[in-house]
Amino acid sequence: MSGEYLCVAPDVKLGKDVKLSKFINLYGCEIGDQTKIGAFVEIQKNAKVGSNCKISSHTFICEGVTIEDDVFVGHGVTFINDTYPRATVPGGGLQTEEDWKVEPTLIKKGASIGSGATILSKVTIGENAIVGAGSVVTTNVPAGAIVAGNPARVLRIAASSNS
Repeated sequence: MSGEYLCVAPDVKLGKDVKLSKFINLYGCEIGDQTKIGAFVEIQKNAKVGSNCKISSHTFICEGVTIEDDVFVGHGVTFINDTYPRATVPGGGLQTEEDWKVEPTLIKKGASIGSGATILSKVTIGENAIVGAGSVVTTNVPAGAIVAGNPARVLRIAASSNS
């Protein structure tokens, strides 16, 4: 791993054999062993990515997101951590961290998220679930479910959650 074109803050916790592409921005996060991070990915503080994950290019993982082991995240996936985002406070000044609370998101072991999906806050995607490309996930996804659409709806639940 060359440091050229990488922005990895000193407070990032990298596991063993993590593979980092060029043009990434990581700060205050934790990345598990043998995970691969693609180009143009940003992972913010207090986000966790487990071991053996693949985070594809152009993905944004914000504060409050926890991704367990063996998860695939496709290209251009966006996570959200605020249900009602605002730039300013009622008095007109810019919001600061004290003006809002991070809303967590959890992606369970073995899940796959298709390219271009948007995952809203306060959502859990269950073990081995599959989120179709371009989907907008607004509610929890059951383990083994295949969901797609806007908003994402269950298409079916796999007979075996390992399939």
